[in-house]
Amino acid sequence: MCSDLGRLVGAEHVHEPSHESPYNSDASRRRGVEGRAEAVVLPGSAEEVASVLEWCYSSDVPIVARGGGTGLTGGAVATEGGVVCSLERLRTVRALEPALWRMEAEAGVSTRHVQRLARENGLMFAPDPGASEQSQIGGNVATNAGGAHALKYGVTGAWVAGLEVALAPGELVALGGWARKDVAGYDLKSLMVGSEGTLGVITAVRLGLLPAPEAATAVVAFVRTRAEGCAAMLAVPAAGVQASALDFADSETLQMVAGSYPGTVPEGAGFAVLAEVDGSRGEARAQREALLEVLEEAAIAIEEPSPSAALWRWRDGFNGVVTGVRGAKVSEDVVFPVERLAEGLERFDAIGARHGLRSCAWGHGGEGNVHATVLVDPAREDELEAAEAVAEELFALTVSLGGSITGEHGVGWLKRGRLAAQWPARALELHEQVKRAFDPKGLLNPGKKLAR
Repeated sequence: MCSDLGRLVGAEHVHEPSHESPYNSDASRRRGVEGRAEAVVLPGSAEEVASVLEWCYSSDVPIVARGGGTGLTGGAVATEGGVVCSLERLRTVRALEPALWRMEAEAGVSTRHVQRLARENGLMFAPDPGASEQSQIGGNVATNAGGAHALKYGVTGAWVAGLEVALAPGELVALGGWARKDVAGYDLKSLMVGSEGTLGVITAVRLGLLPAPEAATAVVAFVRTRAEGCAAMLAVPAAGVQASALDFADSETLQMVAGSYPGTVPEGAGFAVLAEVDGSRGEARAQREALLEVLEEAAIAIEEPSPSAALWRWRDGFNGVVTGVRGAKVSEDVVFPVERLAEGLERFDAIGARHGLRSCAWGHGGEGNVHATVLVDPAREDELEAAEAVAEELFALTVSLGGSITGEHGVGWLKRGRLAAQWPARALELHEQVKRAFDPKGLLNPGKKLAR
């Protein structure tokens, strides 16, 4: 296998991974997801990606596309063997056209580099998923990654104008393009967005950009209770305020992360609302005043960390701080309808307590996207089993409230088969028919996404 692949991409870019190889896992390794790839191949061009896919398809070998390895659900892990196709060498920015507000980047370009190039040219690429230095734009598209500013600006897919994709049995195809209006056919580009490598391998992305806002103001409002905090978040859009971000931290999370807050968490705070508004200087000023007016009704304290980036650096650190409290955690990315967020958080809290685990939650409250978390001792098997039981009940709760089993991390391996609970049977059949149309042999990232 390695010798055949070496003839396609160069022998130095193919190797047989050891058990400890980073290519046999992604960030879901802490949840026990490990693969058994027979070969890792690092193609240097889109054409080489297509040739690797063609070899895999002709040889009946599974192929798993891999970006930065930052995924949390095992989506880039070769759980059924085969070839890991790492796109890290596809780092070319093929086009940057600031006057037309657009960029074309190969799949291996880091998210942070895309953001940096846009910013240096007076533009913005708003999607801001975690680990942006390591995550790659192709993987962000494949998982339709989000972030705090998706509330106003949309998840990654909203910024995708077109894709170059290697499709079975081994052909490069362009989907979408730069035409600003095009309703001529089915939206195959959007089918690829969020498909997690199960329909094809994304090799390049055409991104639309926007002018960067002139000003932005971030605020954090501390309130006494979860109910008051959730009501305050609902009141923000109801008052006509278009926040660019509207995040939250519940009482347990707040206790754990208070020490790293760039200020003082007031006594009696049981919930925090983190919000940002932006736009022209006049728009940002008006939106700030309206936002403060809404939040002041419930807040015991409101602060405006300066610079605003300090608040988001604090927010980005939640994951690491919470993990360190007991040595490990099990966190699930779910979505409740925004009007049922308070109910969902309360019932999740009760689920954790019933299983004897400390729970906490934070996330993107303006979208109802929750990182529902329980803390565990990684050396205690009983706690790990209890955490999995909590997750099962959480998924059932989410579906019962009309939500989704994932908002931004994808389905991957850990949530495989769960679409059957969320979608009607006919909708699931249509999903599977789409999969067979793109991948009749079932070799593209098998066992993920739609697997029953």
